[in-house]
Amino acid sequence: MSLLYRRLVGATGFSIQGLKSCFRYEEAFRVEVFLVVVLSPLGFYIADSSQDLALLFAAMLIVLIVELLNSAIEAVVDLVSPGKAELAGRAKDQASAAVMLSMLLFVAVWAAIGWQFFAGVAGK
Repeated sequence: MSLLYRRLVGATGFSIQGLKSCFRYEEAFRVEVFLVVVLSPLGFYIADSSQDLALLFAAMLIVLIVELLNSAIEAVVDLVSPGKAELAGRAKDQASAAVMLSMLLFVAVWAAIGWQFFAGVAGK
């Protein structure tokens, strides 16, 4: 077994552990995964092109990615700063703001493509 293969397998294992732990301990991540599962079929239905479909799925994945990073930042901050500290609070707030911005992007992309689809359906 080559070193590259072993590293890839190891990295994949750590990534799966990260997804599992985030799903287990973070309610927001569970809600976002639920939305991805529910909205994915709708994405295939409303996408007029492969580019639209890619945008819809990218918007969903960006929310999950940023939520994973937010959860990691919160865990590290809680570990190193168990009490109240201004910098710890700022780090958590800024990570939370990143999640909010990713959700705004999600809403904008889905609204634009959804509007395109439903306006086209209504116009036919």
